[in-house]
Amino acid sequence: MSKTSQISGFYKLTPDERLKIIKEFANLGDGEVKAIQSTGALAIEQVDRMIENVIGTFDVPLGIATNFLINGKDYLIPMAIEEPSVVAAASNSAKMARVKGGFEASSTEPVMIGQIQLVDVEDVTKAKEELQSKKEEILELANQQDPILVKFGGGAKDIDVKVIDTIKGPMAIIHLLVDCRDAMGANAVNTMAEAVSPLIEEITGGKALLRIISNLAVFRLARARAVFSKDAIGGEEVVDGIINAYAFAAADPYRCATHNKGIMNGITAVVLATGNDTRAIEAGAHSYAAFRGEYKPLTSYEKNKDRDLVGSIEIPMAVGLIGGATAIHPVAKANVKILGVKTASELGEVMAAVGLAQNFAALRALATEGIQRGHMSLHARNIAQMAGAKENEIDRVVERLVAERKVRVDRAREILDELRG
Repeated sequence: MSKTSQISGFYKLTPDERLKIIKEFANLGDGEVKAIQSTGALAIEQVDRMIENVIGTFDVPLGIATNFLINGKDYLIPMAIEEPSVVAAASNSAKMARVKGGFEASSTEPVMIGQIQLVDVEDVTKAKEELQSKKEEILELANQQDPILVKFGGGAKDIDVKVIDTIKGPMAIIHLLVDCRDAMGANAVNTMAEAVSPLIEEITGGKALLRIISNLAVFRLARARAVFSKDAIGGEEVVDGIINAYAFAAADPYRCATHNKGIMNGITAVVLATGNDTRAIEAGAHSYAAFRGEYKPLTSYEKNKDRDLVGSIEIPMAVGLIGGATAIHPVAKANVKILGVKTASELGEVMAAVGLAQNFAALRALATEGIQRGHMSLHARNIAQMAGAKENEIDRVVERLVAERKVRVDRAREILDELRG
């Protein structure tokens, strides 16, 4: 009988029943099934309520970046990531930053944008004026949807109306600006946007279509800055090398994509570790990098009067401490406790500092020894294990791979055969 992915009622089955079907479909072995069934800190009942069609979980290594001093406070940073050298690089960068006082960080108010798309408006300019005249009524209705958020100082604060030209003609786009306090805010913002849409239709005579949060959080920014002593990082030649590397990224989108990816290596690892939305943060970061019409670095570097390196970062940071996986996942909750952050804004500032540290580490490696040397020994350990090396063989295989600069599975197997022969 031929295989099919069309499975009636799959969502109604238990995780074990689903996995039995998958085992037969993919011819999985008992060991593979057992690995999928391992759920770690989460009970399978919890997992089954978090997403649809659950069969198990997927583990990611969790490490701790050390040495971070941010606004005079020491932090240990949980990072969930599978890529070698990221945690070590962040820790080393933070150690270098401490020489000149660590990281200074700040943030704007936690304001998110809810967008309401208005079509079939006869006079969009007049509609814009009418909406502005009814602003207080719209805000009052929005805030009725979440009195708890309003109680804690948040809620809908303003509206902005813009007219855009599209392939379907002019559209009025209403931005509902919502202070989300310590929540990421998607649920609150979406609820408010949907609630005020009938009133907006009544005011303008148009039709509200899309009503949803924007992940380009231009009003919810986190910033971090650090001075890296030239003596601590290898001399003024290294300072110049990093600035030249930054100049390359600022002028070339091909390089800039990888430059910003390095920033997100650090930030996304903390976002994931704290149960926040990695996709929202990634989308916001890269959109912000292109916000002014050209794709640019999220960090910048310059030399100060002492000829030390000064690095800074500015990035949208829509993260929360309440709701979502942050409130459900036991490891995410433990990681927030390790961080010791008290507000979502503080969490965003920490993430910005980690992003700057990660980017600095990558640029320093590129400007000096090259990126591969830093990655090589850690990557070689993974390769050795993939080749079948046992615990007492791994170090010997790694030593040979790194010395030969041939970090490949086939070469690791050859070395293993020699050692065992």
